[in-house]
Amino acid sequence: MAMKTWWLYVTAVFLIAATPGPNMLHVMVQSIQQGARRTTASMAGLMTANLTCLIASAAGLGALLKASPMLFEVLRYVGVGYLVWLGIKAWRAPVSSGDGAIEPHARRSIRALYLTGLGTGLSNPKLILFATALLPQFIDTGRPFGTQLAILTGSFMVIELFWFSVYALGGRSLSHWLAPANRKLLFNRVSGTLFFGFGAALLGSKV
Repeated sequence: MAMKTWWLYVTAVFLIAATPGPNMLHVMVQSIQQGARRTTASMAGLMTANLTCLIASAAGLGALLKASPMLFEVLRYVGVGYLVWLGIKAWRAPVSSGDGAIEPHARRSIRALYLTGLGTGLSNPKLILFATALLPQFIDTGRPFGTQLAILTGSFMVIELFWFSVYALGGRSLSHWLAPANRKLLFNRVSGTLFFGFGAALLGSKV
C-alpha cells in the first residue's frame, strides 16, 4: 500500500468516525447514564464489533453479501430491528417528575454493557457499509495482504478509540446540563429519534 493511499484512508476514516452515528451516540448515552469509567466496557464491545466486521470483510464477507442479496437483506433487517429497539428504549427511559432530578439509572453489569455495545456496533449501518464497500478499495492486490490488513485495521481502531473517548468525555460534561428532568426527557426523545433514523438509513442502504 502506497503512503498516499494510507493517508487517504486515514483521512476518510477520521471524518467518517467523527460523524455522529449509532456507535458515538451509544458511547455518549452510556457515559451519561453509567459514568465515563464504566463506559469503557461499552467501548470494548463496540471495538470488538469493529474488529469483527473488518476481519469478516477481509475474509470475503463483502463479496458474499453482494453475491447473496437474501443474506444481506436478512442481516440488514436484523440490524434495523436492533436500532429501533434502542430507539424505543431511549424514548421509554424514565425520568423523575417533581423535584427536577434525574431518576437514577440502574447500575448495569460490565458484561451487559459490553454485550449492548457489541450489538450496537454489529448493527451500525456506517460500519457495515464501510467494511463491505469501502475497506476493500484500499487493498493493493499486488502487495502482501496480511500486512495491509493489519495496517488498515489498526489505523481504524486507533481513530475509533480516539472518537469514542471524545464522545465519552462529552457525555460526562453533558450529564450536568441534563440534571433537570425536562432536559433529560428531551435528550431521551432526541436520542431515541436518532436511533430510529439510523435504522431507517440502514433499511434504505444499498451496498
